[in-house]
Amino acid sequence: MKRIYSVLVENHAGVLCKVAGLFSRRNFNIDSLVVGETNSRDVSCMTIVSSGDERTIEQIEKQLNKKLDVIKVKTFKESMSICRELTLIKVRYNRDNRRDIMENCDIMKAQIVDMSKNLMMIQICDTPERVELFIEMLRTVSIVEIARTGTVALTKCGENDKN
Repeated sequence: MKRIYSVLVENHAGVLCKVAGLFSRRNFNIDSLVVGETNSRDVSCMTIVSSGDERTIEQIEKQLNKKLDVIKVKTFKESMSICRELTLIKVRYNRDNRRDIMENCDIMKAQIVDMSKNLMMIQICDTPERVELFIEMLRTVSIVEIARTGTVALTKCGENDKN
């Protein structure tokens, strides 16, 4: 099962290394890791996607909460959140496949952000599953390069949320 951890941490050197080390020492897998400043320069938010059985998921949360640099840990399922991933895909195109690529972009709401005589760069921002689907759709053409951000997520807006 996959779980998303939204971890508020103190924003200073070495914190990322400590958190990654926690996962490494305990042989937990990180499927995705994104770090960015919050509205406070002193605090960063790490969005970590990991998978494992129920015991592993609980252990990860407990171990994260023990870290001195960790301010707060929120754990939630994918169904309780809005998840997005930004991906840039550079493809080689020709006269025969150009129209197909553009139609796939329209279907998946992806954007062509750069072009040259035989290369185009496509941007898609969507759920990790839809990004995977789009990449699979493009496998029939020549993918030159892919850059992915990893998953960012926030819990869904609900009645119990504070504004």
